[in-house]
Amino acid sequence: MPQLEVDGAALTYDDEGPRDGDGVPLVFIHGWTANRHRWDHQMTHFAEKRRVIRLDLRGHGESSGAGVRTVAELAADVLALLDHLKVERAVLVGHSMGGMIAQTITLDHPERVERLVLVDSIARMTYSRGRGLLMAASTLVPYKLFVATNIQRAFAPGHPRDEVRAYIKSSADTPREVVMTLYGAMRAFDVLDRVGEIRVPTLMIHGYHDIQLPLQQMLRMAKAYPDAEVRIIDAGHELPVEKPTELTKALDRFVTPTQA
Repeated sequence: MPQLEVDGAALTYDDEGPRDGDGVPLVFIHGWTANRHRWDHQMTHFAEKRRVIRLDLRGHGESSGAGVRTVAELAADVLALLDHLKVERAVLVGHSMGGMIAQTITLDHPERVERLVLVDSIARMTYSRGRGLLMAASTLVPYKLFVATNIQRAFAPGHPRDEVRAYIKSSADTPREVVMTLYGAMRAFDVLDRVGEIRVPTLMIHGYHDIQLPLQQMLRMAKAYPDAEVRIIDAGHELPVEKPTELTKALDRFVTPTQA
C-alpha cells in the first residue's frame, strides 16, 4: 500500500497496469466522503491493458490529513502524486467532487490532460432545496445520521440495502472536520464561466436519478463546453458502484476511440 507525503497528509494510492500499455495513464479521482475503492470495477478492467492510478484524497479512506478549504488544494495533491509517479499527461476521470478536481487541473494545467471524464459532476455548485436543508441540519443531528441520510439520497431508489449500508459505514469513517470543511470548498467551487477554455475531448456521464447534483445542472455545464459528449444512465449519484459495467463500457469507448 504505497503512500506519498504531501503537505501534512499521507496519500494512499494504487498504481497498476503495464507501463507500456495502450495510451496514457488513466487517473481516477473519487468524490466527497468516498474513497478510491469506488473505482474497483474500472481499475480491474483497465489495468489489464494500460496504466491506471487512483488515490484516497486527504482525510478519506486510508489517507491522513485535515480538510482543506479549496478544491484547488485537492487538485494540487493529485498533481503532486502525478509528479511523484512521473506521469506527465493523463486521462482524468473524476466522480462528483473528483470531477471538480479534474476540471481544476484541466483549466490550470491543460498540458497535463489528454481527455477528461466527469461522472455525476458539475462546474458550479448549486444545491437543491432538499440538499440545502440537509446541510443546514448537519450541525443539529448526530454525524452518523447526517452521513446515512446523505448517502441514502445518493443512490437511486431500489438499490440493494446491504450495499447502501456498506457505503454509509465507509463514508462515516471520514472525519467530520474533513467532511464539513470540504463542504465549504465545494460550495465555493465555480468554474462555469471558464469551462469554455477546456479544449480537450470531454465525456460527461450522469445518473438520470441524481438528486445530489441534478441532471439539469450538468446539462447547463455541458452547453458551455466546446467539445463535450453527454451520456445519461439509469442510476443515481453513485454511478461507479450503481452501474459499474455500463460506466466502464462508456469509459472504454471514450478513452479507446479506435475501438468505437
